[in-house]
This record gives sequence, C-alpha cells and structure tokens, in this order.
Amino acid sequence: MKKYILSILILTALGGLLTACGGGEEKDDNKITVGASSVPHAEILAEAKPILEEEGITLEISEYQDYVLPNDDLANGEIDANYYQHIPFLEQTIDDTGYDLDYIAGIHIEPMGVYSKGISSVEDIPEGTEVIMSNSVPDHGRILTLFEEQGLIKIDEDVDKARATVDDIVENPKNLTFLPEYEAAVLPEYYEREEDALVAINTNYAIDAGLKPEEDGLFIEGDESPYVNVLAVKKEDKDDEALNKLAEVLQSEEIQAFMREKYNGAIVPVKEKK
Repeated sequence: MKKYILSILILTALGGLLTACGGGEEKDDNKITVGASSVPHAEILAEAKPILEEEGITLEISEYQDYVLPNDDLANGEIDANYYQHIPFLEQTIDDTGYDLDYIAGIHIEPMGVYSKGISSVEDIPEGTEVIMSNSVPDHGRILTLFEEQGLIKIDEDVDKARATVDDIVENPKNLTFLPEYEAAVLPEYYEREEDALVAINTNYAIDAGLKPEEDGLFIEGDESPYVNVLAVKKEDKDDEALNKLAEVLQSEEIQAFMREKYNGAIVPVKEKK
C-alpha cells in the first residue's frame, strides 16, 4: 500500500511539473501576442498598446522580417494574431498550406509603388528595362496591374488580375523584362544599386528604407486598392474578446489620425469589418 501511495504521489508531482512547463498552461484572456513587420505595423501596434492597457489588455508585439513565419507561428499557436499582410496574401497562404486562418478586420492600405534611381518619368522608360519584383506570388498580379494602368503592358483579359503572373502578359510594347525572383525585404537595396531598373517595393519596406512613396515613387497605387492589411487570427479565435478589442482600437479615430500624421499618405487607414 505504501508503494502504491508513493507511486501516485510521484505521478501527481510529475503531472504538475509538466503542466508548469507549458503542457497544460491556460491562456491568459487579458494578454495577447501579435506578430507584425517592424514598419509600420509594429509601430502602429505600439501606439495602440497603452489604449489597450486602459481596457485591461496586455499587448505583446513580436516583430518579424519576413512574410512566411508570421502565418506559420499563428497557425502553430506561437502568437495570437498577426498584422502585416493584405487579404490576397492571406488567402493564398490558406490555399497553399491549408491553415485554418481568417481575419477580424481590415486596418489600412499600403499603396504599392514602383521606384527608380535613374528614370524620372513613365515616358522616359527605355525599351528593355528590367523590372525587379518580389518573389511573393500574391503580389505579382498587383504589380502587373500597376504597369497595365500606366499603359506599359496588357494582361490577358481572361485572367483574374489579382492572380496574374508574368506569363499572362499579352502585350509588352517596351519589351520590359520582369524579374519576379527577389526577397521583398531586399528590394530597397536593388533600388539603390540598379539605377536603370524599375523596382516594385512594398510600402512597409520602402518606409523602412527612408523612401517617401508619394514623393519618390515613379508611380503608386491609388486609394482604391483592394490590398487591405488585416488583423489575422486563427478561425477559432475570430470572436475572441481581446482580439476584437484590438481591432476596434486599430480602427479608432485616434490610431487612424496617428497613421495619417506619421506616414504622410503612405498609409491609408480603412474601416473594414469582416
């Protein structure tokens, strides 16, 4: 009997140790961890943090420098939400991975821009100019649509422009060479290095590199862009109270005013609730 009782005590102690190590740790409903790219998303979250604290919610911000890990970590439960991506990118990730993700609300638009050190106008683009692009497939249709709007190419009419690729270009009068093979984070380096090229740069990386899209961009998206940056969550957490409060704060007039003032038109606030 003594041995039996001792065994139970040992198993109970081990069970408590495993729980303490995280195996059965309960989630703190008043603490949320959100993954974000450094600029502008983490900066915007930092502005929202004290407002959430007044609501009794602790916000931890986990910064990322790429476009893949934030969704991996969200799906794996390493973070509670992420704020860095637009809707087509999220949808493409779900299609590719099967992750059970969704979004609570749209927060802002970052107009995509095309930049060049050596070319000063669309009319001055030489024949055969190289176009340096991100290797992020969900951005390809977005970039190509920008070029079509400038009259530089034509995309196949039977293709959904949001999912268009370089292979869907049917007219290219200037014989532009599209190179969709670069990491998005290093595109500003190619802008500095390849003076005679056109470089399509995501606004978060452009701002981080000190560029001002409305001043430095050869051409940029308009305010009507469908590429809204969202607060993404696991589908099961879509009704989570703390995460919905975060979405509410990010859409508040106070945070929207902060975006307009700090980013001077490079970030366009929206109020889109799914």
